[in-house]
Amino acid sequence: MTKRVSRRGFLRAAGAVAAVEQPRTALRERVAPLRLPHLCLGVGARTGAKQLRKLAQLGIDHVLMAGPPPPWTEQELRERIERFGQSGFTISNLRLDGLTKTIYGREGRDDEIEAAAASIRAAGRVGLPVIEYNFYAHRLTEGYHEVAGRGGAGMTAFDYDRVKDLPPVPEVGVHSAKELWSNLRYFLEAVVPVAEASGVRLALHPNDPPVPVSRGSEQVMATLDDWKKLVALVPSPANGLTYDCGVTCELGEDPVAVCRYFGERDRINHVHFRNVQVRRPRVDYVEVFPDEGDVDMFGVMRELVRLGYTGAIYPEHPRALDVDRQRPDFNPYYPGGGGYTGEVYNVAHAQAMLQAASG
Repeated sequence: MTKRVSRRGFLRAAGAVAAVEQPRTALRERVAPLRLPHLCLGVGARTGAKQLRKLAQLGIDHVLMAGPPPPWTEQELRERIERFGQSGFTISNLRLDGLTKTIYGREGRDDEIEAAAASIRAAGRVGLPVIEYNFYAHRLTEGYHEVAGRGGAGMTAFDYDRVKDLPPVPEVGVHSAKELWSNLRYFLEAVVPVAEASGVRLALHPNDPPVPVSRGSEQVMATLDDWKKLVALVPSPANGLTYDCGVTCELGEDPVAVCRYFGERDRINHVHFRNVQVRRPRVDYVEVFPDEGDVDMFGVMRELVRLGYTGAIYPEHPRALDVDRQRPDFNPYYPGGGGYTGEVYNVAHAQAMLQAASG
């Protein structure tokens, strides 16, 4: 005999079901809007379809590269965006160069800054979200040298003692931190309002290597306090930095904590994702495979996802593997740096970290 359910009992049952379903619905509502970061790789402005096909096979559909000489024009940016778009790629950011007089405070810097402002406006009109730039008097790359890692793979080491006494470069001269900070403030006060109005974010890459002095010139982005000072000079989400967890570790800082500090203030406008082993902070370290260094790579990725960062993550500085070194056209930018196979390794590792962090 079928038991008759009263109206009151039916409503109680329906309420119980609703009570069960409500958290599930709320959970779906919380999860559905989740937007994640995207991985990207660096390419040249003239990279062809054959090379882009290799990146697409890795699941990469965003790229970054150096921009044209400033001032950029809307037409040339649209042409570049459309050309990469035809192969299924989005440009995540362009690097702005041509700031030499601005960095050194030399005659003609106002013209450089106006060219930079024009470039930012053009980027805004075509929807380019991020412009990356550097602001160091001299980069002490002379201290890089190759060392052997596991299985003889090439690692990039840096030792300040080898190069700390190198003389100034004549065309650069010697610049104090006070002078460089003044020049950086002058630049930011001119271009950050333009970036805000254009919907573009600026990302200053920290000094790397983060040494105290580079061929006689002090550094302005070589400590965590420097990074904090940068974002305080002209407070705005448009005035942010490239958060590099490898450089953070080189400083002797906790990459997860530093990521949280700048992410909670919405000042991370681009991310470089790599690992290092540090012997002495700032002056003696080795760039290694992403799975073997001092950086908690999963912790960093999990923090980026928790913070709601939706920009680009660049798994950079591939290590030198034999399969790349045996190619006749192998020509890495850094001693101990790798090629395409090394990039495959980096991308696979970063994809795994992103999937685990967002699961």
